Amino acid sequence: MAKINQNFLNLKENYLFIEIGRKVREYTEKNPDKPVIRMGIGDVTQPLAPVVVEAMKKAAAEMGVKETFRGYEDSGRGYAFLREAVADYYKSFGVGVDPDEVLISDGAKTDCGNITDIFCEDNIVMVSDPVYPVYVDSNVMNGKNVVFADATEETGFSPVVPKGVKADIIHLCSPNNPTGSVLTKEQIKKWVDYALENKAIIIYDAAYEIFISDSELPRSIFAVGDARKCAIEICSLSKTAGFTGTRCGYTVIPKELEFYDSDGNKYNVLKYWSRRQGSKFNGVSYITQRGAEAVFTPDGQRQTHEAVDYYMQNAKIMADTFDALGVSYTGGKNSPYIWFKCGMPSWDFFDLLLSEKQIVGTPGAGFGKNGEGWFRLTAFGTKENTEEAMRRVRELIGNTNMRGNF
Repeated sequence: MAKINQNFLNLKENYLFIEIGRKVREYTEKNPDKPVIRMGIGDVTQPLAPVVVEAMKKAAAEMGVKETFRGYEDSGRGYAFLREAVADYYKSFGVGVDPDEVLISDGAKTDCGNITDIFCEDNIVMVSDPVYPVYVDSNVMNGKNVVFADATEETGFSPVVPKGVKADIIHLCSPNNPTGSVLTKEQIKKWVDYALENKAIIIYDAAYEIFISDSELPRSIFAVGDARKCAIEICSLSKTAGFTGTRCGYTVIPKELEFYDSDGNKYNVLKYWSRRQGSKFNGVSYITQRGAEAVFTPDGQRQTHEAVDYYMQNAKIMADTFDALGVSYTGGKNSPYIWFKCGMPSWDFFDLLLSEKQIVGTPGAGFGKNGEGWFRLTAFGTKENTEEAMRRVRELIGNTNMRGNF
């Protein structure tokens, strides 16, 4: 008799974005004459940079020639040319990373979800609330106990180190998805100090680091104190370079990072993550890795930043709208997300926004209890759709009957 992994029975019945998709499908089927503007899921709309496309075309051509054909990448960590390019990229904002500490993946979500495999089931895992669902769900699937660090309006939706709570694994995300908040060096140092004191490991999701324009804000956890002794950093090219449909990311594990067995013996984290990947993952295609390498060239950085600037202009359009309306929000600066107070239960606001103004966003309640009453919009749409959506938002929230909610 085949039996289910009973940890899966502890998952919430409906995954947030599946539920959103269901509601949108039902609405569009009933209202085919009312096209919706989608600002919920953080998918990009700007194309791959030209230099990336050319690199992938060249790599595809190489795959059609016997002398340059590539099969498996034998290290299991990604091609050296891309790992070296990533290490050089870190140097560009003042962080030292060895190419051997870089492992290439098919995106941050995959590694955030899978890296829990190498940690013991009885580890206590701390995540912020509100939180991107993968951090919770992947640990629940592995039978781990999940506890929460509150991030609220009073803290600017940055998670605060809780007093008297011990955790072994800590998930942090900065710039944060969903709240758009960005951790300062001082805030990160408090988490690093906590991790070192408790012999814990921080899994730091830096998928949105490229959107940070304030030079005082760190783009890597490794820019802070002794983070190399307690942190893993996971990053992605999905939003950085439009790779949501191409799939490529990277994880950085310092060589000195260690964890323990039940007797207190130390083991090298990089070694065991590499072993796990070698058993369960065949790597990212050569064509994709050549495209990713091009992202880190001077032309690639220039062209990629053009897309980033485009999205941040959308974020500014949204921020200016909520400023004018006097609505509280975080994000929009150093982040492609706007997280705003919606003045009612967030699923009710989702239904209202969809039915009255044909805009799809993400209800904050789907990210945790502290998300109730808040709502997320993304800047990854087109400028035209963003401007039109904000015009409709002004109509909705500016309505005298709605003003009392805000």
